[in-house]
Amino acid sequence: MGWLSKVFALNPAGLNWPRGVWFLDVAMVPLFILWAIGYEQYLLSALFGLLFSALSDPGGAYANRAWRIAVFGLFGAGVTALGFGIGGQAWGWLALVTFAVTLVAGLGAAFGVRRFVVALLLNIWFIITVAVSFGLHHHVRITSYTWAQVLAWVGGTALWIVTTFLAWLIGGRRDRPQPFEELPGDTTRRPLTKPLVMFAVIRALVMGATVALAFGLDLSHGSWMPIAAIVALKPSLEQSTLVAAQRLAGALMGAVVAALLLLVPASEHGLKLFSVLRGLEVVALLLLMHGVAIRFLSYAFYCAAIAAGVLILLDLPQPSNYAAEGYRVLWTLCGAGFAVLVMLLAGLLAKRTAAKHPAS
Repeated sequence: MGWLSKVFALNPAGLNWPRGVWFLDVAMVPLFILWAIGYEQYLLSALFGLLFSALSDPGGAYANRAWRIAVFGLFGAGVTALGFGIGGQAWGWLALVTFAVTLVAGLGAAFGVRRFVVALLLNIWFIITVAVSFGLHHHVRITSYTWAQVLAWVGGTALWIVTTFLAWLIGGRRDRPQPFEELPGDTTRRPLTKPLVMFAVIRALVMGATVALAFGLDLSHGSWMPIAAIVALKPSLEQSTLVAAQRLAGALMGAVVAALLLLVPASEHGLKLFSVLRGLEVVALLLLMHGVAIRFLSYAFYCAAIAAGVLILLDLPQPSNYAAEGYRVLWTLCGAGFAVLVMLLAGLLAKRTAAKHPAS
């Protein structure tokens, strides 16, 4: 019970409904635009561009905020182009590029904790883009263009810049705190020490290996393995184990919710199918809104809300079944477990090295 209480621990101070409702209001804009033009396959890029731009927002003077968000959006556009551009390539290239992107993101810790968090967001988005692109290349009924995915991401970033500008005007042009105050704001640079470099290399190796396994073996919904691994990888074994357990519990709950909802359109046709699909897109947005609102209330329930929302958006073109959701949970368990195992081995190796070479 003590371990379960840690996994499902609640922090009442972390609940923020206004932030969640704000995200929902803004996210309805790309939803209706893409509905109107009939290109729902670009909704995920627009939503993540919006959400991650909000997470990277440093607050403060508006000119500085807009500049930093724009720079983040530019890097995100590059990551989007890279991920969707190589999604149809052989698994070896996917693993190699993933290793390189993860290594660069990990070394970003030398520029401060804040920039490491921002780099981690881009790293996670790259894994998602590769997974989505890989799936779209094997889907004959949906056409996706890399430039359009980049445009959708840029649109999400631009929407957040416009939203913060309107809020700045309404608020009397005063400096505003960062929207997610719980995220670290430290930008103090630190030297590239051996532990920092080793952790970056370990993260890159784990991500390269999980991508190689997922796409090299052509595992059904195997992209959930590297996604789970990158979230579970933390600097300490205790952190990795706890986050992996929370991630797994959240993925399990989210997969069950998504499985039940995605079975609804499986037997529908015509106009009724169209109505059900549009309704499920709104449900996905509501789940993402809850994820934003409870991000710092409970990480396990946050993972459940985000997983369910993303699953619904990913699988609407191909109504799901219980086997598909089972595979996702299985690969989530494997990815999180792999991350914990690597951190365990790294910890044992560090202790053994320290025992052989004690500090003088």
